[in-house]
Amino acid sequence: MKRLGIFIVIYLYTTLTYARNNDSLWMVKHYTKLEQYITMRDSVRLFTSIYIPDDNSENHPILLTRTPYSCAPYGKDTLRDFWTTYQKAYLQENYIIVIQDVRGRWMSEGEFVDVRPCAKNKKNCKDIDETTDSWDTIDWLVKNLPNNNGKVGMFGISYPGFYALMGAASGHPALVAASPQAPCIDWFEGDDDHHNGAFFVMDNFDYDTPYGLGFGVPHHKPIAAPHTPATYPVHDNYKFHLENMPLSKLTRLTGDTIRFWKDMMNHPDYDDFWRERDARKATKNLKPAILWVGGTYDAEDNWGAWNGYLTAEKNNPGKDFNKLVMGPWYHEQWINNDGTHLGNISFGSNTSAWYQQNIEVPFFNYYLKGKGDISKMAEATIFMSGANEWKTYPQWPPAGKKDIKLYLRDGDSLSWKAPKKENSYNEYVSDPHKPVPYTSEIHFNRTRNYMTDDQRFADRRPDVASFKTDVLNEDVTLTGNVIASLQASISTTDADFVVKLIDVFPDSLYYNNVNIYEDADPVLKYPMGGYEMLVHGEVMRGKYRNSLAKPSPFTPGQVTTVSFKIGDIAHTFKKGHRIMVQVQSSWFPLVDMNPQKFVNIYKAKLSDFQKSTIRIYHDSKHPSYLVLPILKN
Repeated sequence: MKRLGIFIVIYLYTTLTYARNNDSLWMVKHYTKLEQYITMRDSVRLFTSIYIPDDNSENHPILLTRTPYSCAPYGKDTLRDFWTTYQKAYLQENYIIVIQDVRGRWMSEGEFVDVRPCAKNKKNCKDIDETTDSWDTIDWLVKNLPNNNGKVGMFGISYPGFYALMGAASGHPALVAASPQAPCIDWFEGDDDHHNGAFFVMDNFDYDTPYGLGFGVPHHKPIAAPHTPATYPVHDNYKFHLENMPLSKLTRLTGDTIRFWKDMMNHPDYDDFWRERDARKATKNLKPAILWVGGTYDAEDNWGAWNGYLTAEKNNPGKDFNKLVMGPWYHEQWINNDGTHLGNISFGSNTSAWYQQNIEVPFFNYYLKGKGDISKMAEATIFMSGANEWKTYPQWPPAGKKDIKLYLRDGDSLSWKAPKKENSYNEYVSDPHKPVPYTSEIHFNRTRNYMTDDQRFADRRPDVASFKTDVLNEDVTLTGNVIASLQASISTTDADFVVKLIDVFPDSLYYNNVNIYEDADPVLKYPMGGYEMLVHGEVMRGKYRNSLAKPSPFTPGQVTTVSFKIGDIAHTFKKGHRIMVQVQSSWFPLVDMNPQKFVNIYKAKLSDFQKSTIRIYHDSKHPSYLVLPILKN
C-alpha cells in the first residue's frame, strides 16, 4: 500500500545492503555522515541523517527526503547503500544527501499525525504542520551545513511524496525543485485507504496494525528498532478476511491503540476529517519547479500523481515548470534497477533506467547545479503500454484526444454503436460470502502484479459480467480519463460496482519473454494466447454514486445511473487484440465486502450481509457505456 513497497525497500536498506560491496567503499572514502537533531519552531527536535561530500573545491546542493519510514541506518559510522542504486549519480555530482525522520516517527520527537493537514486546509489553524517543519529544516540546512550552495531539492515516493509536496508548499526560497513521486493526495477519493469511498481493507490492515508493518502502532519515545509483526492465524488473505468479516470484527483484532484505523472507522463519509487531508489544496502558489512522477500500474498511489499534477496545473497558471512523468511501473519501480516488466507483461526496454538517466537526474542537476539543458523536457512524458514506447505531449490529456462512447451490448459484446434493443441486460448474483477475488492465486500479502494479471479467472465466474469487442482492425490508443456510465438495478439498497478495462491478446500468441519465476528454468514462460491483461480497474461504492459526502440508498429494482471515473489510462490496444470490460460487485479482499444493505459498513453486523441480484442494462432506453479518451495518430 502507500507505502508498503517503499517500506520494504527501506527495510532492506537498513538490514541487508549497507556498504557490503567494494563499490560502496567509494562512499566511505568520499562522504562523511552527520547525525543531527534539528529544532523546529515549537522546540520539537527532528532526527536527521546528513551525508556530506568531502570535496571542498565547490559548494554543493542539498537533496532532502522527509520520511516516516526511517532514515536508518543509525550511527555515524554506518552508511546507507546509495551506491547500488541510480542515486549514485547524485553522489558522483557531490550532492549533500539529507534524510529526516518526520515528527513523531522513529528517532524524531513529537506527535505523529497521519497526513497531517496543511494549515491552509484546516478550519482551526495551528502553528505547525508539515510545511512549517519543511521550512524549519531547510532553513537550518542552508544556514548550518558547510559548503552548501544555498539550493535545496526535495523528493520522495508515496508517503515521502506527500512530504515533498508539503515542502514545495512551504515556500522556502532555498527550495528550488521538488519531485512528489506517487504522492498520497486524497485518502478517501482515490489513494491507498479508499477509492470512491470503498475501503481497501487488505492493505490498510496489513499496513497499520500489529499483524503487518505496524505503522499505526504508537510509540512514546524515539525508537530505532523496526516493528516485529504479530502472527496471522492463516496465510491466505482471502480466507483470513472472509473469516474476519465484518469490519467490526476485524477492528477488534487491531487492539485499541491504532489511532488512524479508529479514525477511518469513525469517518465513513467524506467529511471535514478527510477534506482537511486533501493535499491538492496545498498546490496553490507553488514556487519550486515541480516534477510529478508515478506508475500507470501502481496499485497504491496511481491516482495521486495524475491528480496532483492536474490540480497544480489549474492552481498555478503560467508556471514555468510543472511537469508529469508516468511510466509502466508498480509502486516505486522507477527507482529500481529493473523496469523491463511487471508480472507477465514485458515493456520492451528498461524503462526505469531511461527515466533515471533522462528525466530525474537531469531535472535536479539543472535546478540545483545549473548543469545541463532541460528545455526539451516535455510537459507530459508518458509510457504507452501495449505499444511499449515513450511519448511526449505538450499537455495532459493530449489536445487531440476525443471522448468516444463504447457501449455494452447484448451477447456480451462491446460496440461503438448505441444499442437499439429493448429490455436488454446482464444479470448476476453478488454473494458477500463468496466474493470475487482480485487475483486467481493464493497470497499472504497483496501482490503488486495483479495490476496486469490475466483476468480469465474472473471471466469464468457467474458473478462477473464480461463484454468484448470484435477483433480490432486498427490500434486504439487511450490517453486520459476513462469514465464508466452504468445503468443498473439491484435487489437491495446498496452494492459496489467494479469496472475493469482489459486488453485481450490474440489466441496466436504463445509465450511471452518474461521469466516469472526468478529461480526457474528460463524456458518456463507464461502462455499469452488469449491473455486478458488488466489495463486498469476501479470501484465505486454504490451509495456514494451521487456524493462522497452524502450517501444515498438504492431503490430496489429501480434502474439507476452509476457513473464514475475509472482513472487516467495510457495504453494502446493493438490491431488484432480486443477490448474487454468486466463488471462485478466485489474485488476481495482488495476492497472490503459491501453488505449490500444501506448501513454504516464500519459498524455493520454479519446479519446485515445479504445477496443482491445485480442487473447491468444495455438497451435503447438504458444504455451503459464507457467513455474512452481516444487519440488518433
